[in-house]
Amino acid sequence: MTFFIESIIACVLFTLFVFVMSRNPIKSIFNYPPAIIERCERLGLVDASNRPGGATFYMKKVGAMLFFGLLLGLLVRYVNGCSTFWKGALTAYALWVVVNWFDALVLDCLWFCHDKHFVIPGTEDMTQDYHDYWFHIKGALIGMLLGIPAALVAGGIAAL
Repeated sequence: MTFFIESIIACVLFTLFVFVMSRNPIKSIFNYPPAIIERCERLGLVDASNRPGGATFYMKKVGAMLFFGLLLGLLVRYVNGCSTFWKGALTAYALWVVVNWFDALVLDCLWFCHDKHFVIPGTEDMTQDYHDYWFHIKGALIGMLLGIPAALVAGGIAAL
C-alpha cells in the first residue's frame, strides 16, 4: 500500500513540476520533438548552445540523475524501510518506472499532444509533430535506461 500511495504522490508532484515548467514552453524546448526544436531555432526563439549533444546538456542530465537517485534513496530508506542495496535499488527503480510511464502516457500523449498551451507561437502548423506519440514512447524507453543509474544510487543510499 505504501508503494501505491508513494506512486500517486510522485506522479502528482511530477505533474506539478511539468505544469510550472510549461508556463514558458521555450524553457523545456529540448523535450519537444526535433522538428519543433528546429523550427524554434530558425525563428530565433531558442539558443542552440544547450542542444542535446553538448557537454552542458549532459552534465545537467547526470546531475538530475544523481539528485533523483539521492531523493529516491532517502525515500525508499525512510518511507519504505528498504535497508539493503538491492531492495532499495529495485524499489526506487519501480517508482521511477511508474512516474516515467505516467509521464509518457498521461502527461505527454494525453496532455502535451492535445493542449494548445504547449504550442509555441510560430509552430501552430506543426500539428503532426505535436501529435507524435512515438516520440514520447521512445522517450519513455530511454527514460527506463536512465532510471538504472538513479536506482543504483538509491540502492547505495538505502544500504547506508
